[in-house]
Amino acid sequence: MIQRRTLIAAAVAATVPAPVLAGPLRSDLIYIGMQGDTVHAARFDPHSGELTAIGPVAEGLRPTWAVRHPRLPVVWFTDEAGNDGASQGGVVAFRVDPASGALTRLGDVRAGGGGTTHLAFDRRSSTLITANYGGASSASIPVGADGVPGAPTSILHMTGSGPHRRQAAPHPHGAWIDPAGRFALMADLGADRVWILPFDSAAQKYAVADPAAHAPYVSPPGSGPRHLAAHPDGRTLYLICELTAEIHTLGWDARAGVLTHRQTVSLNSPGFTGAGSGAEIAVSRDGRFVYASNRGENSLVVFAVDRRTRALTQIQSLPSGGDKPWHFAIHPNGRWLLVANRDANAIRVFAVDPRSGRLTDTGRSLSSPTPVHVHIF
Repeated sequence: MIQRRTLIAAAVAATVPAPVLAGPLRSDLIYIGMQGDTVHAARFDPHSGELTAIGPVAEGLRPTWAVRHPRLPVVWFTDEAGNDGASQGGVVAFRVDPASGALTRLGDVRAGGGGTTHLAFDRRSSTLITANYGGASSASIPVGADGVPGAPTSILHMTGSGPHRRQAAPHPHGAWIDPAGRFALMADLGADRVWILPFDSAAQKYAVADPAAHAPYVSPPGSGPRHLAAHPDGRTLYLICELTAEIHTLGWDARAGVLTHRQTVSLNSPGFTGAGSGAEIAVSRDGRFVYASNRGENSLVVFAVDRRTRALTQIQSLPSGGDKPWHFAIHPNGRWLLVANRDANAIRVFAVDPRSGRLTDTGRSLSSPTPVHVHIF
């Protein structure tokens, strides 16, 4: 069940320039979110695969996820505060200086629930959707023409639980918005659900939910849905489940707002007896391959996508180059994959073979404290 209420909050705007060193313009900017209170920046050379540190560029938030504005030099970071229930998480907007990598704080809005861990942006309506892990909720946050987020227009609260010790309450963990703008989907680790939430893009807020018409996708008890990744065909989604380290291939009917299970595959190697921990999932731009990280085995797993059924077949599993591969990002040119190995305090660079989809560890890495997110700006 989902209950709807509206929260009126004030956006707090401040300008805090961060001291940085200028980097070469030939390289891409990389922002590294961490389990701490600082955003670090680096330069990535897409020709050589080299990473060069810039240094800290923002502080005063727990930056565990980032999304960039599609047109402006603006990036939004989550502030994953409040998982203890004592405060609210939020969204912080920064202006990017492309020459130096410096971040200037533009605005800060609280998200109506603790532990804001994930964001999705609806370009059609200029609205951010949050996953408030500790607050069992999701907020819709309108974004102004300048890229600054405003007060939430609506907040939905989830209910439910699961058999795992981490499932005593709902824990929304991953948001996805259908390109048509009619639905937002929310992977809920605590309730073993993917909620299908009607979205009113004109009003920039959630519409009244009808569970009878848009029943959630129910994953097996104790699986812990974490993140969703969409195939370019618009009819297939891949759900990574954290607690069982599995991927569910789902059919998506955007007109009806219905998810249908097609396949389940494991990230674990045969005979693995440890605790599973699926973390991140992504689809190659051409839709031929799916990539996932497995913190339980400190591995990256590659799957080929069947052209007709979109089913997955594993083609590679290899070490992630460090402990606890929390997140990874595929470079827009499709040739590189950058992994945030949290417990190794490092970002590792992998080369991608665009024809076979297979990964090769380049041996290149960049030291960074407790990295959990890599954002290629």
